[in-house]
Amino acid sequence: MILSQIDTLLIGGPKDFRSDGTKSAMARDPVDHPVMLRKLGFEGDQVADPTVHGGIDKAVHFYPAEHYPKWIAHFAAQDMAHSLLEKAGAFGENISASGLTEEKVRIGDRYRIGKALVEISQGRQPCWKIDHHFSVLGLSALVIKTGRCGGYFRVIEEGEVAPADQIVQVEQAPHDWTIQHVFHLLIGGGHRSPDAATELKALRDLSTLAESWRGRAAKLLR
Repeated sequence: MILSQIDTLLIGGPKDFRSDGTKSAMARDPVDHPVMLRKLGFEGDQVADPTVHGGIDKAVHFYPAEHYPKWIAHFAAQDMAHSLLEKAGAFGENISASGLTEEKVRIGDRYRIGKALVEISQGRQPCWKIDHHFSVLGLSALVIKTGRCGGYFRVIEEGEVAPADQIVQVEQAPHDWTIQHVFHLLIGGGHRSPDAATELKALRDLSTLAESWRGRAAKLLR
């Protein structure tokens, strides 16, 4: 069972993102006080484009703190440094914490965070906004290649969450579908494997997987 703790709790809303009027909520700000977590996310937290972000299955975005040194090392190898990586929130997460890496957590795992009960629903599929946010072309593709995607919680029981609250796993899903495995299959190209059909059928029918990703599994089967 996983026992972790919130390193940083971040809340934000849509801000100007590009000169064409595009907005993004990726630049969230750390908070130092308890926040109520509702079914659709933290009070005061908003998304810019609800057609692809937010909703029941994407209520809370978490990102493993362990990935930051890896990204810093990657940029250093390119003789680059990036100020966004100096603090949590660079990937638009609501919760930065250690111990929730993609190879450990499973779809359907449940955690008590403060007074709220949450469940892992899917990984986070990166898009062009990560490239623009970092001003690095191809970064989203590298996220896919490395599998450092982070993930989403859906909210089972609403409750107050405070910075530094423990993240306590209270139930482990009765299968081996980690975020890493699911992400590779649905987003990272694993569906091209000759024996992928059986796995795609299993994901299509996995009730705790986000509805949109179950639909993606069904579409890849076709």
